[in-house]
Amino acid sequence: MAAAAAPSRRAPAPLLLVAVAAAALALALAPRPAGAALSCSTVYNTLMPCLGYVQSGGAVPQACCSGIQSLLSEARTTPDRRAVCTCLKNVAAGAAGGPYISRAAGLPGRCGVSLPYKLSPNINCNSIN
Repeated sequence: MAAAAAPSRRAPAPLLLVAVAAAALALALAPRPAGAALSCSTVYNTLMPCLGYVQSGGAVPQACCSGIQSLLSEARTTPDRRAVCTCLKNVAAGAAGGPYISRAAGLPGRCGVSLPYKLSPNINCNSIN
């Protein structure tokens, strides 16, 4: 009897990278109280459709690009943009090296979206306006 494939221990890094790449682009779709910045869980959940691409390459799903575009449109304030940056920075730091980070960092361009900063574990998110 064949055993089900166990998820690799590296799975969280690509997920975080997706959040980073996409999150760098993104913010939140869920309503939030006035003055509250977007949460990392909102960023990650919105970018979840990007995970398969970050892990394996291939075609970028339309749902991934839609999530990135939605997050960008929701990042209307400086606190929102900085929160998204911080979520993505944390993901990038956890997934340094390998193909995951480069695929995640390339998502904005593959989706036709322009980011005001490069996805990196070294970005100064406080410099974002």
